[in-house]
Amino acid sequence: MAKTNNYQKLLADYDKHCLLIARATSIDINEKHADKLSRIKFNEKDYIRWFEYYFPNYAKKKSAWFHKKLAKAICDNKQIKALMEAYRSSGKSVHIDLGIPLYLYLVKGELHYMLLIGQTDKKAKKLLSGIQAQLRYNHRIINDYGNKYSNGDWAEGEFLTTDGVRFSSLGFGSDPRGAREDAERPDYIVVDDCDSKKHLKNNEIMSEALDFITEDVWGCFDAEDDAVERFVYANNNFHKNSLTNRLVEYFKHKIKEGKEKGRVHNFFHLRVDAVKDMNTFEPNWPEKTTAQYWRNKYEDMPYRSFMREYMNTHIEEGKVFKAEWWQWTKILPYHKYDAIIFYGDLSWKDAACHKSMVCLGKIGRQFHILHVFFRQTSRTQMAQWLYDLYEDKHLSKENIQYMFEGMFAMSEFQNDFDEEGDVRGYYIPIVPSNRAKGDKDDRIEGISGFFERRNVYANEAEKDNSDMVLAKDTYLAFEKGASIPKDFLDALHGAFTEVNVATFVGNFDIQSTSRSSTRKRYF
Repeated sequence: MAKTNNYQKLLADYDKHCLLIARATSIDINEKHADKLSRIKFNEKDYIRWFEYYFPNYAKKKSAWFHKKLAKAICDNKQIKALMEAYRSSGKSVHIDLGIPLYLYLVKGELHYMLLIGQTDKKAKKLLSGIQAQLRYNHRIINDYGNKYSNGDWAEGEFLTTDGVRFSSLGFGSDPRGAREDAERPDYIVVDDCDSKKHLKNNEIMSEALDFITEDVWGCFDAEDDAVERFVYANNNFHKNSLTNRLVEYFKHKIKEGKEKGRVHNFFHLRVDAVKDMNTFEPNWPEKTTAQYWRNKYEDMPYRSFMREYMNTHIEEGKVFKAEWWQWTKILPYHKYDAIIFYGDLSWKDAACHKSMVCLGKIGRQFHILHVFFRQTSRTQMAQWLYDLYEDKHLSKENIQYMFEGMFAMSEFQNDFDEEGDVRGYYIPIVPSNRAKGDKDDRIEGISGFFERRNVYANEAEKDNSDMVLAKDTYLAFEKGASIPKDFLDALHGAFTEVNVATFVGNFDIQSTSRSSTRKRYF
Protein backbone atom coordinates (compact mmCIF):
# COMPACT_ATOMS: atom_id res chain seq x y z
CA MET A 1 0.00 0.00 0.00
CA ALA A 2 2.85 2.38 0.85
CA LYS A 3 4.43 1.82 -2.57
CA THR A 4 1.11 2.59 -4.27
CA ASN A 5 0.75 5.84 -2.33
CA ASN A 6 4.33 6.84 -3.15
CA TYR A 7 3.69 6.15 -6.83
CA GLN A 8 0.49 8.19 -6.79
CA LYS A 9 2.32 11.07 -5.12
CA LEU A 10 5.02 10.90 -7.77
CA LEU A 11 2.38 11.11 -10.50
CA ALA A 12 0.67 14.02 -8.74
CA ASP A 13 3.97 15.88 -8.40
CA TYR A 14 4.64 15.24 -12.08
CA ASP A 15 1.28 16.70 -13.08
CA LYS A 16 1.95 19.82 -11.00
CA HIS A 17 5.40 20.15 -12.53
CA CYS A 18 3.97 19.92 -16.05
CA LEU A 19 1.46 22.65 -15.25
CA LEU A 20 4.24 24.92 -13.97
CA ILE A 21 6.26 24.31 -17.14
CA ALA A 22 3.32 25.19 -19.35
CA ARG A 23 2.65 28.40 -17.41
CA ALA A 24 6.31 29.48 -17.37
CA THR A 25 7.00 28.98 -21.09
CA SER A 26 4.76 31.54 -22.69
CA ILE A 27 5.34 32.42 -26.36
CA ASP A 28 4.59 35.32 -28.66
CA ILE A 29 1.91 34.00 -31.01
CA ASN A 30 2.27 37.09 -33.19
CA GLU A 31 6.02 36.68 -33.72
CA LYS A 32 7.02 36.90 -37.37
CA HIS A 33 8.61 33.81 -38.88
CA ALA A 34 11.82 35.66 -39.81
CA ASP A 35 12.11 37.03 -36.27
CA LYS A 36 11.52 33.56 -34.87
CA LEU A 37 14.31 32.03 -36.95
CA SER A 38 16.65 34.87 -35.99
CA ARG A 39 15.84 34.43 -32.28
CA ILE A 40 16.37 30.67 -32.42
CA LYS A 41 19.69 31.06 -34.21
CA PHE A 42 20.84 33.70 -31.73
CA ASN A 43 20.01 31.55 -28.68
CA GLU A 44 21.55 28.42 -30.15
CA LYS A 45 24.96 30.07 -30.41
CA ASP A 46 25.32 30.10 -26.63
CA TYR A 47 24.27 27.20 -24.42
CA ILE A 48 23.65 29.31 -21.32
CA ARG A 49 21.53 31.81 -23.25
CA TRP A 50 19.62 28.91 -24.84
CA PHE A 51 19.09 27.22 -21.46
CA GLU A 52 17.85 30.37 -19.76
CA TYR A 53 15.33 31.06 -22.53
CA TYR A 54 13.81 27.58 -22.78
CA PHE A 55 13.83 26.72 -19.07
CA PRO A 56 12.77 29.89 -17.24
CA ASN A 57 11.35 27.93 -14.30
CA TYR A 58 14.88 26.60 -13.61
CA ALA A 59 16.88 29.64 -14.68
CA LYS A 60 15.59 31.90 -11.93
CA LYS A 61 19.17 32.93 -11.25
CA LYS A 62 21.87 33.58 -13.81
CA SER A 63 23.89 30.43 -14.48
CA ALA A 64 27.36 30.21 -13.00
CA TRP A 65 30.75 30.12 -14.72
CA PHE A 66 31.11 26.44 -13.91
CA HIS A 67 27.82 25.55 -15.63
CA LYS A 68 29.15 27.17 -18.78
CA LYS A 69 32.55 25.48 -18.47
CA LEU A 70 31.02 22.03 -18.01
CA ALA A 71 28.56 22.48 -20.88
CA LYS A 72 31.32 23.64 -23.22
CA ALA A 73 33.52 20.66 -22.38
CA ILE A 74 30.69 18.20 -22.99
CA CYS A 75 29.29 19.84 -26.13
CA ASP A 76 32.69 20.40 -27.76
CA ASN A 77 33.85 16.80 -27.29
CA LYS A 78 31.97 13.83 -28.72
CA GLN A 79 34.10 11.48 -26.62
CA ILE A 80 34.41 12.65 -23.04
CA LYS A 81 34.32 11.31 -19.53
CA ALA A 82 33.31 14.29 -17.40
CA LEU A 83 33.35 14.35 -13.61
CA MET A 84 31.78 17.28 -11.80
CA GLU A 85 32.78 17.31 -8.13
CA ALA A 86 30.37 19.98 -6.94
CA TYR A 87 28.72 21.12 -3.72
CA ARG A 88 25.12 20.47 -2.79
CA SER A 89 22.60 22.81 -4.47
CA SER A 90 25.10 23.85 -7.16
CA GLY A 91 22.54 23.34 -9.94
CA LYS A 92 24.49 20.48 -11.46
CA SER A 93 21.53 18.13 -11.96
CA VAL A 94 19.36 20.46 -14.01
CA HIS A 95 22.20 21.00 -16.47
CA ILE A 96 23.55 17.46 -16.83
CA ASP A 97 20.12 15.76 -16.69
CA LEU A 98 18.11 18.27 -18.68
CA GLY A 99 19.73 21.31 -20.26
CA ILE A 100 22.85 19.79 -21.82
CA PRO A 101 21.25 16.59 -23.22
CA LEU A 102 18.34 18.52 -24.74
CA TYR A 103 20.78 21.03 -26.25
CA LEU A 104 22.74 18.12 -27.76
CA TYR A 105 19.49 16.66 -29.08
CA LEU A 106 17.57 19.70 -30.32
CA VAL A 107 20.41 22.02 -31.36
CA LYS A 108 23.44 19.89 -32.27
CA GLY A 109 21.61 16.72 -33.32
CA GLU A 110 24.22 14.63 -31.50
CA LEU A 111 22.08 12.74 -29.01
CA HIS A 112 20.25 9.58 -30.06
CA TYR A 113 20.06 7.57 -26.86
CA MET A 114 20.35 8.95 -23.34
CA LEU A 115 20.76 6.63 -20.35
CA LEU A 116 20.14 8.29 -16.99
CA ILE A 117 21.32 6.46 -13.85
CA GLY A 118 20.04 7.55 -10.45
CA GLN A 119 20.75 6.32 -6.94
CA THR A 120 17.61 4.15 -7.03
CA ASP A 121 15.21 3.12 -9.78
CA LYS A 122 12.57 5.48 -8.39
CA LYS A 123 14.95 8.44 -8.28
CA ALA A 124 16.18 7.68 -11.79
CA LYS A 125 12.63 7.64 -13.13
CA LYS A 126 11.88 10.92 -11.38
CA LEU A 127 14.90 12.52 -13.04
CA LEU A 128 13.78 11.13 -16.40
CA SER A 129 10.32 12.58 -15.89
CA GLY A 130 11.83 16.06 -16.10
CA ILE A 131 12.92 15.54 -19.70
CA GLN A 132 9.61 14.04 -20.80
CA ALA A 133 7.71 16.88 -19.13
CA GLN A 134 9.73 19.48 -21.02
CA LEU A 135 9.24 17.79 -24.38
CA ARG A 136 5.48 17.47 -23.85
CA TYR A 137 4.55 20.71 -22.06
CA ASN A 138 7.25 23.31 -22.72
CA HIS A 139 5.54 25.69 -25.15
CA ARG A 140 8.81 27.31 -26.19
CA ILE A 141 10.41 24.00 -27.16
CA ILE A 142 7.26 22.86 -29.02
CA ASN A 143 6.94 26.23 -30.77
CA ASP A 144 10.56 26.24 -31.98
CA TYR A 145 11.37 22.54 -32.44
CA GLY A 146 7.99 20.88 -32.84
CA ASN A 147 6.21 18.20 -30.83
CA LYS A 148 8.93 15.69 -30.06
CA TYR A 149 7.27 13.28 -27.66
CA SER A 150 6.10 10.05 -29.27
CA ASN A 151 5.40 7.15 -26.90
CA GLY A 152 6.50 5.39 -23.74
CA ASP A 153 6.45 6.74 -20.21
CA TRP A 154 9.06 7.87 -17.70
CA ALA A 155 7.11 5.91 -15.06
CA GLU A 156 8.12 2.75 -16.95
CA GLY A 157 11.71 3.97 -17.24
CA GLU A 158 11.72 4.76 -20.96
CA PHE A 159 10.17 6.89 -23.69
CA LEU A 160 10.81 7.76 -27.35
CA THR A 161 10.61 10.91 -29.43
CA THR A 162 9.00 11.38 -32.84
CA ASP A 163 12.41 11.19 -34.53
CA GLY A 164 13.42 8.00 -32.74
CA VAL A 165 15.59 9.38 -29.92
CA ARG A 166 15.42 7.18 -26.85
CA PHE A 167 15.53 8.21 -23.19
CA SER A 168 15.76 5.57 -20.47
CA SER A 169 16.66 5.29 -16.78
CA LEU A 170 18.16 2.79 -14.36
CA GLY A 171 18.84 2.57 -10.66
CA PHE A 172 22.53 2.46 -9.72
CA GLY A 173 23.85 -1.09 -9.81
CA SER A 174 21.08 -2.39 -12.08
CA ASP A 175 22.26 -4.44 -15.03
CA PRO A 176 22.42 -2.17 -18.12
CA ARG A 177 22.57 -5.20 -20.42
CA GLY A 178 19.49 -4.09 -22.40
CA ALA A 179 21.17 -0.79 -23.23
CA ARG A 180 24.28 -2.64 -24.41
CA GLU A 181 22.49 -5.14 -26.57
CA ASP A 182 20.28 -2.73 -28.54
CA ALA A 183 21.27 -1.83 -32.08
CA GLU A 184 21.38 1.82 -30.98
CA ARG A 185 23.65 2.07 -27.97
CA PRO A 186 23.69 5.02 -25.55
CA ASP A 187 25.74 8.03 -26.65
CA TYR A 188 25.03 10.16 -23.54
CA ILE A 189 25.14 8.53 -20.10
CA VAL A 190 24.72 10.52 -16.92
CA VAL A 191 25.18 9.22 -13.37
CA ASP A 192 23.64 11.76 -11.04
CA ASP A 193 23.87 11.95 -7.25
CA CYS A 194 24.41 8.21 -6.84
CA ASP A 195 26.91 8.26 -4.00
CA SER A 196 25.71 6.97 -0.64
CA LYS A 197 26.98 6.99 2.93
CA LYS A 198 25.44 3.58 3.55
CA HIS A 199 28.39 1.40 2.54
CA LEU A 200 31.37 3.70 3.14
CA LYS A 201 32.99 1.30 5.59
CA ASN A 202 32.61 -1.67 3.26
CA ASN A 203 35.58 -1.47 0.93
CA GLU A 204 34.38 -4.39 -1.20
CA ILE A 205 31.02 -2.79 -1.93
CA MET A 206 32.63 0.57 -2.76
CA SER A 207 35.12 -1.14 -5.08
CA GLU A 208 32.23 -2.89 -6.83
CA ALA A 209 30.51 0.50 -7.26
CA LEU A 210 33.60 1.86 -9.01
CA ASP A 211 33.75 -1.26 -11.22
CA PHE A 212 30.09 -0.76 -12.11
CA ILE A 213 30.99 2.66 -13.56
CA THR A 214 34.20 1.72 -15.35
CA GLU A 215 32.99 -1.66 -16.64
CA ASP A 216 29.20 -1.98 -16.85
CA VAL A 217 28.34 1.66 -17.56
CA TRP A 218 31.25 2.58 -19.80
CA GLY A 219 30.75 -0.75 -21.54
CA CYS A 220 27.36 0.45 -22.77
CA PHE A 221 28.98 2.72 -25.38
CA ASP A 222 29.49 1.47 -28.91
CA ALA A 223 33.07 0.32 -29.55
CA GLU A 224 33.90 2.30 -32.70
CA ASP A 225 36.55 4.90 -33.44
CA ASP A 226 34.04 7.61 -34.27
CA ALA A 227 31.33 6.59 -31.77
CA VAL A 228 29.81 9.35 -29.65
CA GLU A 229 30.65 8.58 -26.03
CA ARG A 230 29.63 11.25 -23.57
CA PHE A 231 29.72 10.19 -19.91
CA VAL A 232 28.89 12.62 -17.10
CA TYR A 233 29.08 11.99 -13.35
CA ALA A 234 28.13 14.55 -10.70
CA ASN A 235 28.13 14.49 -6.90
CA ASN A 236 29.64 16.26 -3.94
CA ASN A 237 32.80 14.65 -2.55
CA PHE A 238 31.98 14.00 1.10
CA HIS A 239 34.19 11.07 2.14
CA LYS A 240 37.58 9.60 1.39
CA ASN A 241 36.09 6.16 0.71
CA SER A 242 33.11 7.41 -1.31
CA LEU A 243 32.49 6.49 -4.94
CA THR A 244 32.94 10.13 -5.91
CA ASN A 245 36.36 10.34 -4.30
CA ARG A 246 37.44 7.07 -5.89
CA LEU A 247 36.45 8.45 -9.27
CA VAL A 248 38.24 11.74 -8.53
CA GLU A 249 41.44 9.88 -7.75
CA TYR A 250 41.06 7.74 -10.87
CA PHE A 251 40.40 10.78 -13.10
CA LYS A 252 43.36 12.68 -11.63
CA HIS A 253 45.60 9.69 -12.27
CA LYS A 254 44.47 9.33 -15.90
CA ILE A 255 44.81 13.08 -16.56
CA LYS A 256 48.30 13.14 -15.04
CA GLU A 257 49.28 9.99 -16.93
CA GLY A 258 48.07 11.51 -20.18
CA LYS A 259 50.17 14.63 -19.66
CA GLU A 260 53.29 12.66 -18.73
CA LYS A 261 53.01 10.38 -21.75
CA GLY A 262 51.86 13.09 -24.12
CA ARG A 263 48.77 11.02 -24.86
CA VAL A 264 45.44 12.54 -25.81
CA HIS A 265 42.83 11.54 -23.24
CA ASN A 266 39.13 12.27 -22.81
CA PHE A 267 38.98 12.75 -19.02
CA PHE A 268 37.60 16.05 -17.71
CA HIS A 269 37.46 16.90 -14.00
CA LEU A 270 35.80 20.01 -12.59
CA ARG A 271 35.75 20.72 -8.85
CA VAL A 272 33.45 23.41 -7.53
CA ASP A 273 33.24 24.34 -3.84
CA ALA A 274 30.49 26.55 -2.47
CA VAL A 275 32.94 29.33 -1.62
CA LYS A 276 36.27 30.31 -3.11
CA ASP A 277 37.82 31.31 0.21
CA MET A 278 36.85 30.20 3.71
CA ASN A 279 38.15 33.50 5.03
CA THR A 280 35.97 35.79 2.93
CA PHE A 281 33.23 33.28 2.01
CA GLU A 282 33.23 34.66 -1.53
CA PRO A 283 30.75 32.38 -3.35
CA ASN A 284 31.47 30.48 -6.54
CA TRP A 285 27.94 31.27 -7.70
CA PRO A 286 27.47 34.91 -6.67
CA GLU A 287 24.42 35.26 -8.89
CA LYS A 288 22.58 32.90 -6.54
CA THR A 289 24.05 33.40 -3.07
CA THR A 290 26.00 36.01 -1.13
CA ALA A 291 29.03 35.59 1.08
CA GLN A 292 26.81 36.31 4.08
CA TYR A 293 24.50 33.44 3.13
CA TRP A 294 27.40 30.97 3.24
CA ARG A 295 28.83 32.53 6.39
CA ASN A 296 25.47 32.03 8.12
CA LYS A 297 25.19 28.44 6.89
CA TYR A 298 28.74 27.76 8.08
CA GLU A 299 27.94 29.11 11.52
CA ASP A 300 24.66 27.18 11.76
CA MET A 301 26.15 23.77 10.84
CA PRO A 302 28.76 21.56 12.46
CA TYR A 303 32.10 22.35 10.84
CA ARG A 304 32.60 18.80 9.55
CA SER A 305 29.13 18.78 7.94
CA PHE A 306 29.70 22.06 6.12
CA MET A 307 33.05 20.89 4.76
CA ARG A 308 31.65 17.58 3.57
CA GLU A 309 28.51 18.89 1.92
CA TYR A 310 29.69 22.21 0.52
CA MET A 311 33.49 22.18 0.28
CA ASN A 312 34.25 18.68 -1.10
CA THR A 313 36.52 18.14 1.88
CA HIS A 314 36.73 14.90 3.84
CA ILE A 315 36.44 15.21 7.57
CA GLU A 316 37.17 11.83 9.10
CA GLU A 317 36.47 12.04 12.80
CA GLY A 318 39.18 10.84 15.11
CA LYS A 319 41.93 9.99 12.66
CA VAL A 320 44.61 11.48 14.95
CA PHE A 321 42.59 12.59 17.96
CA LYS A 322 39.96 10.06 19.05
CA ALA A 323 36.46 11.07 20.12
CA GLU A 324 36.74 9.09 23.37
CA TRP A 325 39.85 11.03 24.34
CA TRP A 326 37.89 14.28 24.58
CA GLN A 327 36.67 14.37 28.18
CA TRP A 328 34.50 16.86 30.06
CA THR A 329 34.88 17.89 33.67
CA LYS A 330 33.73 20.48 36.17
CA ILE A 331 36.67 22.84 36.50
CA LEU A 332 38.32 23.73 39.80
CA PRO A 333 38.59 27.16 41.40
CA TYR A 334 41.44 28.94 39.62
CA HIS A 335 43.68 29.18 42.70
CA LYS A 336 43.83 25.37 43.00
CA TYR A 337 45.70 24.91 39.72
CA ASP A 338 49.47 24.63 39.75
CA ALA A 339 49.59 27.03 36.80
CA ILE A 340 47.20 28.68 34.32
CA ILE A 341 48.20 29.99 30.90
CA PHE A 342 46.25 32.02 28.37
CA TYR A 343 47.85 31.37 25.00
CA GLY A 344 46.78 33.04 21.76
CA ASP A 345 47.33 32.19 18.10
CA LEU A 346 46.33 35.52 16.63
CA SER A 347 47.16 35.29 12.91
CA TRP A 348 48.77 38.00 10.82
CA LYS A 349 45.67 38.92 8.82
CA ASP A 350 43.15 40.91 10.79
CA ALA A 351 39.61 39.67 10.10
CA ALA A 352 40.28 37.21 7.31
CA CYS A 353 41.56 34.29 9.38
CA HIS A 354 40.52 32.38 12.45
CA LYS A 355 41.86 33.57 15.78
CA SER A 356 42.16 31.41 18.85
CA MET A 357 43.08 31.78 22.49
CA VAL A 358 43.13 28.90 24.95
CA CYS A 359 43.10 29.12 28.72
CA LEU A 360 44.77 25.96 30.03
CA GLY A 361 45.13 25.00 33.66
CA LYS A 362 47.38 22.26 35.03
CA ILE A 363 47.05 20.36 38.28
CA GLY A 364 49.31 17.40 38.85
CA ARG A 365 49.28 15.42 35.61
CA GLN A 366 45.92 16.75 34.45
CA PHE A 367 45.33 19.57 31.98
CA HIS A 368 42.01 21.42 31.99
CA ILE A 369 40.87 23.47 28.98
CA LEU A 370 39.15 26.20 30.98
CA HIS A 371 38.12 28.69 28.27
CA VAL A 372 38.37 28.89 24.48
CA PHE A 373 38.09 31.69 21.97
CA PHE A 374 37.96 30.34 18.39
CA ARG A 375 36.38 32.53 15.74
CA GLN A 376 36.92 33.99 12.32
CA THR A 377 37.11 37.59 13.37
CA SER A 378 39.47 40.45 14.17
CA ARG A 379 42.13 40.58 16.87
CA THR A 380 40.17 43.44 18.40
CA GLN A 381 37.26 41.08 19.06
CA MET A 382 39.62 38.64 20.73
CA ALA A 383 41.01 41.41 22.92
CA GLN A 384 37.50 42.40 23.97
CA TRP A 385 36.69 38.77 24.79
CA LEU A 386 39.79 38.45 26.96
CA TYR A 387 39.09 41.68 28.85
CA ASP A 388 35.43 40.69 29.38
CA LEU A 389 36.49 37.30 30.75
CA TYR A 390 39.15 38.97 32.90
CA GLU A 391 36.47 41.13 34.50
CA ASP A 392 33.69 38.50 34.72
CA LYS A 393 35.92 35.88 36.36
CA HIS A 394 37.89 38.38 38.49
CA LEU A 395 41.14 37.06 37.06
CA SER A 396 43.16 39.96 38.47
CA LYS A 397 43.15 38.02 41.76
CA GLU A 398 44.75 34.95 40.19
CA ASN A 399 48.35 34.12 39.28
CA ILE A 400 47.89 33.69 35.52
CA GLN A 401 50.23 34.22 32.58
CA TYR A 402 48.98 35.76 29.30
CA MET A 403 50.92 34.96 26.16
CA PHE A 404 50.61 34.96 22.41
CA GLU A 405 52.64 33.31 19.69
CA GLY A 406 55.73 35.46 19.10
CA MET A 407 56.15 36.72 15.52
CA PHE A 408 57.76 39.55 13.65
CA ALA A 409 54.53 41.51 14.08
CA MET A 410 54.35 41.07 17.86
CA SER A 411 54.24 44.80 18.56
CA GLU A 412 51.15 45.11 16.38
CA PHE A 413 49.44 42.30 18.31
CA GLN A 414 50.31 43.93 21.63
CA ASN A 415 48.84 47.19 20.36
CA ASP A 416 45.47 45.49 19.75
CA PHE A 417 45.30 44.47 23.40
CA ASP A 418 46.76 47.71 24.71
CA GLU A 419 44.16 49.72 22.78
CA GLU A 420 41.42 47.76 24.54
CA GLY A 421 43.26 48.45 27.79
CA ASP A 422 43.18 52.17 26.98
CA VAL A 423 39.39 51.98 26.87
CA ARG A 424 39.12 49.96 30.09
CA GLY A 425 41.67 51.96 32.04
CA TYR A 426 43.97 49.04 32.86
CA TYR A 427 46.16 46.56 30.99
CA ILE A 428 46.37 42.77 30.92
CA PRO A 429 50.08 41.93 30.81
CA ILE A 430 50.07 39.81 27.63
CA VAL A 431 53.54 39.04 26.28
CA PRO A 432 54.96 37.10 23.32
CA SER A 433 56.10 33.49 23.65
CA ASN A 434 59.31 32.29 22.06
CA ARG A 435 58.44 28.59 21.89
CA ALA A 436 60.11 26.48 19.22
CA LYS A 437 58.06 26.39 16.02
CA GLY A 438 58.70 23.75 13.37
CA ASP A 439 56.01 22.24 11.15
CA LYS A 440 52.52 23.13 12.39
CA ASP A 441 51.00 19.72 11.67
CA ASP A 442 53.86 17.94 13.38
CA ARG A 443 53.66 19.98 16.54
CA ILE A 444 49.86 19.61 16.70
CA GLU A 445 50.13 15.86 16.24
CA GLY A 446 52.68 15.89 19.05
CA ILE A 447 50.08 16.82 21.68
CA SER A 448 47.91 13.78 20.91
CA GLY A 449 49.78 11.88 23.61
CA PHE A 450 48.33 14.13 26.33
CA PHE A 451 44.83 13.19 25.15
CA GLU A 452 45.61 9.52 24.58
CA ARG A 453 46.81 9.19 28.19
CA ARG A 454 43.43 10.68 29.24
CA ASN A 455 45.09 13.61 30.97
CA VAL A 456 43.11 16.35 29.22
CA TYR A 457 39.66 17.60 30.19
CA ALA A 458 37.49 20.41 28.82
CA ASN A 459 35.23 22.71 30.80
CA GLU A 460 31.77 21.08 30.80
CA ALA A 461 30.17 24.45 31.58
CA GLU A 462 31.20 25.57 28.08
CA LYS A 463 30.09 22.34 26.39
CA ASP A 464 27.52 24.15 24.23
CA ASN A 465 29.61 27.27 23.70
CA SER A 466 30.08 27.84 19.92
CA ASP A 467 33.83 28.38 20.36
CA MET A 468 34.22 25.11 22.25
CA VAL A 469 32.02 23.26 19.74
CA LEU A 470 34.21 24.39 16.84
CA ALA A 471 37.32 23.55 18.86
CA LYS A 472 36.11 19.99 19.38
CA ASP A 473 35.09 19.66 15.69
CA THR A 474 38.55 20.64 14.47
CA TYR A 475 40.13 18.39 17.12
CA LEU A 476 38.23 15.44 15.61
CA ALA A 477 38.82 16.54 12.02
CA PHE A 478 42.57 17.07 12.25
CA GLU A 479 44.98 15.09 10.13
CA LYS A 480 48.18 16.13 8.42
CA GLY A 481 47.44 18.26 5.40
CA ALA A 482 43.75 18.71 6.26
CA SER A 483 42.17 21.94 5.00
CA ILE A 484 40.75 23.00 8.34
CA PRO A 485 41.42 25.98 10.63
CA LYS A 486 44.12 24.72 12.99
CA ASP A 487 44.45 27.83 15.14
CA PHE A 488 42.84 26.28 18.22
CA LEU A 489 45.06 23.21 18.10
CA ASP A 490 48.15 25.33 17.50
CA ALA A 491 47.24 27.62 20.39
CA LEU A 492 46.64 24.53 22.54
CA HIS A 493 50.12 23.27 21.68
CA GLY A 494 51.55 26.60 22.80
CA ALA A 495 49.54 26.44 26.02
CA PHE A 496 50.80 22.92 26.77
CA THR A 497 54.38 24.07 26.20
CA GLU A 498 54.16 27.13 28.42
CA VAL A 499 52.12 25.59 31.24
CA ASN A 500 54.64 22.73 31.48
CA VAL A 501 57.48 25.24 31.65
CA ALA A 502 55.66 27.14 34.40
CA THR A 503 54.97 24.08 36.52
CA PHE A 504 58.46 22.65 35.97
CA VAL A 505 60.07 25.83 37.25
CA GLY A 506 57.58 26.18 40.06
CA ASN A 507 57.62 22.60 41.34
CA PHE A 508 61.16 21.43 40.71
CA ASP A 509 63.29 21.76 43.84
CA ILE A 510 66.97 22.06 43.04
CA GLN A 511 69.07 19.62 45.04
CA SER A 512 72.84 19.91 45.36
CA THR A 513 75.42 17.34 46.41
CA SER A 514 78.97 18.11 47.50
CA ARG A 515 81.89 16.85 45.43
CA SER A 516 83.18 14.82 48.37
CA SER A 517 79.79 13.06 48.78
CA THR A 518 79.74 12.20 45.10
CA ARG A 519 83.26 10.79 45.24
CA LYS A 520 82.37 8.63 48.25
CA ARG A 521 79.31 7.21 46.33
CA TYR A 522 81.22 6.07 43.25
CA PHE A 523 84.79 5.50 44.42
